[in-house]
Amino acid sequence: MKQASPIIVAMTGASGACYGLRLLECLIKDNRQVYLLISKAAQAVFAMETDLDLPSRPAEAQAYLTEHFNAEPDQIIVYGREQWSSPVASGSHKAEHMVVCPCTTGTLSSIAQGSSDNLMQRAADVMIKEQRKLMLVVRETPLSPIHLENMLKLANIGVTIMPANPGFYQNPKTLDDLVDFVVARILDHLGVEHQLLPRWGL
Repeated sequence: MKQASPIIVAMTGASGACYGLRLLECLIKDNRQVYLLISKAAQAVFAMETDLDLPSRPAEAQAYLTEHFNAEPDQIIVYGREQWSSPVASGSHKAEHMVVCPCTTGTLSSIAQGSSDNLMQRAADVMIKEQRKLMLVVRETPLSPIHLENMLKLANIGVTIMPANPGFYQNPKTLDDLVDFVVARILDHLGVEHQLLPRWGL
């Protein structure tokens, strides 16, 4: 059986660290390898919204998350913000999917303008130029005309814009239920099987 390609997960400083962490947990449980990019602002949000004391150095963060999620060695590979020698900086890497979760509107803007000022922006630019799957889980409200224009610009070239908007028709009982609603939609678009949410009509 052909081994599934790695998935790039990028976490920015938007509120909603729980979405990115739950996504990471589900991918690890599905035995996917994850190339993980974490912005400096995301580190601050982690401290505010979670109990995780995530180290700032990539190697230490990788060891911490590997232990936290009980992952296999090198199943999670964390790259630094300016680690230009990493695979995700080149179109020759094997990853076919990238998810920015959660995604700030600042990151949205940088990607829409084709900026490559850091590794996260460069990785997204690579996905676009190689015509691979890029998904932005935008977490902001209200949305300004600038935000909407950037979303439309990216959607028109095939980027999936998936705002972190949970639904309520499944009668959620907990915060985890709301998080799982959004993560389930992400996993669907990644082609990853899950049991987070009942299928509509089934």
